[in-house]
Amino acid sequence: MSFEMPITGTHIWYYFVCKREVWLLIHQIAADQDHEDLDYGRFISEQRYRRDKKEISIGNIVVDRLRTENGQLIVGEVKKSSKFKKSAKMQLLYYLDNLRKMGIEAKGELLFPEERKKEVVEWSVEGIEELKKAMEDIRKIARLPVPPNPEKIPFCRKCAYKEYCWAEG
Repeated sequence: MSFEMPITGTHIWYYFVCKREVWLLIHQIAADQDHEDLDYGRFISEQRYRRDKKEISIGNIVVDRLRTENGQLIVGEVKKSSKFKKSAKMQLLYYLDNLRKMGIEAKGELLFPEERKKEVVEWSVEGIEELKKAMEDIRKIARLPVPPNPEKIPFCRKCAYKEYCWAEG
């Protein structure tokens, strides 16, 4: 029997943005905690959607928002921007799948307060297949002795790991 590394929603989100960042997170290499985008993300999470329950831990997941509508449980994931919607959708799908395994049926909502946008996400077999492949790949990335090489992508400009990847030395 082999140990299976626990995967979090954050790992899923970053996997679809930057595989190097997944490795850094898994190996507990801390990002710049004073980075302005991290602070702004925390601010949005705390200030928006005040009526919903916030940051709820359920098993091994932590969801941003939780509410019911017409008897249906709605899990909300708050993001600063829809720029990385695919990542956010897969992260929310990961939460929905974990809840489903616990016997809890829920729908998801991606919330982009700065853009005043909302998108519904529902559990689907196709989505789960893609999620399983991503989780296998995350475990492979975690076993690498060094992080994958950095790749210049648009996300790098606002990344809290920017100095780690691109510092001249």
